[in-house]
Amino acid sequence: MGDQQRHLTRRDLLRSAGGAALAATSLAGCDLLSTDPTNQPKGKAAGGKGKEAPGLATQVKAGKLPAVKDRLPARPLVLKPVQEAGTWKTFIQGIDGSSVYENIGYDPLVRWASDFSGVIPNIVTWEVDADGREYVFHLRRGMRWSDGHPFTADDIAFAFSDVLSDKDLFPVFPEWLAPGGKPARFTKVDDVTCRFSFAEPHAFFLERLASPEGNILAASPKHYLRQFHKKYNPDLNKLVKQARLTDWNQLYFGKGGDGTSGLAIWQNPDLPVLLPWVVATPLTKDRLVAKRNPYYWKTDPNGRQLPYLDEVVVEVVTSPETAVLKVSNGEYTLPSTDILTPSNKPVFARSTDKGDFRMIDQLTSDINNGVFCLNLTHKDPATRKLFQNKDFRIGLSYAVNRVELIKAVHQRQGKPYQSAPRPESDFHDEKLATQYTKYDVAEANRRLDRAGLTRRDEAGWRLRPDGRRVAFTVELPTGFDPTYPATAELVQNYWKAVGVQLRVQAQGGPLFWKRLFANEHDAVLYSAENGLRDAILDPGWFFPVGGRCYYARQWADWYATGGASGEKPPAAPLHQMKLYDTIKITMDEKERRRLFAEILRISAAEFYTIGTVLIAGRYSIVQNKVRNVPEPVPEGSLYPDPAPAGPEQFYLRA
Repeated sequence: MGDQQRHLTRRDLLRSAGGAALAATSLAGCDLLSTDPTNQPKGKAAGGKGKEAPGLATQVKAGKLPAVKDRLPARPLVLKPVQEAGTWKTFIQGIDGSSVYENIGYDPLVRWASDFSGVIPNIVTWEVDADGREYVFHLRRGMRWSDGHPFTADDIAFAFSDVLSDKDLFPVFPEWLAPGGKPARFTKVDDVTCRFSFAEPHAFFLERLASPEGNILAASPKHYLRQFHKKYNPDLNKLVKQARLTDWNQLYFGKGGDGTSGLAIWQNPDLPVLLPWVVATPLTKDRLVAKRNPYYWKTDPNGRQLPYLDEVVVEVVTSPETAVLKVSNGEYTLPSTDILTPSNKPVFARSTDKGDFRMIDQLTSDINNGVFCLNLTHKDPATRKLFQNKDFRIGLSYAVNRVELIKAVHQRQGKPYQSAPRPESDFHDEKLATQYTKYDVAEANRRLDRAGLTRRDEAGWRLRPDGRRVAFTVELPTGFDPTYPATAELVQNYWKAVGVQLRVQAQGGPLFWKRLFANEHDAVLYSAENGLRDAILDPGWFFPVGGRCYYARQWADWYATGGASGEKPPAAPLHQMKLYDTIKITMDEKERRRLFAEILRISAAEFYTIGTVLIAGRYSIVQNKVRNVPEPVPEGSLYPDPAPAGPEQFYLRA
């Protein structure tokens, strides 16, 4: 995977993988997290060391497992159920690792609160010094991997020093561990204590650890993976040849060593994990079976070891129509967002009684159902000059009839909107969100005239100063969003009415990304994401940084590489980048918010992209017999929904 593609979110990578396969998951056999002993129930069971899961009791009796008190850490993480304290069936995206990870693969060092309000303890608790340069983590003494081997600071040291720092495995050291471009320094204090030290304050370190990218630090069992690492196994080349591979890193990652949402972790039953369930039957084109982890390190307040559910079964369903039918029949809980579309909502609403399920709200972080990103760093100088003319972009925005688009494409759901943090977000900027969204053909023509496009040919198309027709191609990634083609067709007609020719080109996933990162596109249509608290963590829709900057790749690359590649941006985006550099080293949250508000103010003044429709509040489906599902369930690219909601404490009411 290239360096640029590593900037993509797990949702981007999931979509770009393509494929129409859908997977159904069933779990058989309960979000508030607390590590405070004062919150634990009184009596013998407090601390979670005394209650055995019935499914494991027979193994203990047969001598195949130690007793539960010997499998749990000294102080298990105690979960308080949000409703009451069994079988969960759900529908997830694809057969790739991301889809499974989003449901049962999320247990990082620290985690998002179930409501996405902040970061809370998980595997570790922490201390941070006043200036944000030193983070000390405290592990749970006695905690074990799923094979019973102790989990210690050596495992985190291995992930940091031997995996992330190894150029054969990660050619570019992760930016989130190198604020200011200076890599962190890791220190093992003792078996249950470690320290990350930074040359500059790292304001977002905990948030990065709670996001998918931080998962690797809690998913690298040294005692197992060292046999596939060149540093530890002098005979590694023999294993590589036996596996018919060409390089040791292929073998390492193929055994699940990437520690993220890759496919390999779900295809290797031998890989020890810290997750609620472990692979019993590897993921294939047919299914995945995962069984209860006997060494899972969480309990409920009564001391019963989690998870409540004994088994996970992932079935592959190749037909979306079949999936909709099964969901309507009430067979799945929290199904894939692929089928939870506005057009399917009435179908599900009519089936709630028959299927014995309820529809719940989802708090989505996604912003816009279709953003037109003109390439402001286009290779052709004349096209670049045209696209960088703000009056040109404003004129195109006024020409879009968003009210009609909402009725025709989005089942009357949503409202006119640009690329801006959502209304529910503390970062919401009304001007950025709503400017130039009124349908006004006269104003559109006035702005396009002001951009210097006053001449037309005999067919009515506007002409550029060089005499060429004002025409460009927008590329749509295939297999992403079923609304893209209809949106592009309508906008094509809207812009034709003001003399601008838009060509529409559907582009296969790999080619779409290749052209984007090579800066070979005119424009792309994509859905904007990260509009809640994650707006400040991944702000590429608001100024040109990161992998989701589809409108100014060269400027974003310049920032990402510290000027080694790409192109130095103009004054306004350059100022935003400097502000963001300051945000990343500012520990005071109030000051970070003030600085980010200034970034958004500049975004409104620059108007980088042309948005269409605010994504309406989404929904999900929960079988009535399933309990301990918090409402609403957040969802977003940095919140690997629904896993942070705590599936280890879902249960089935008899």
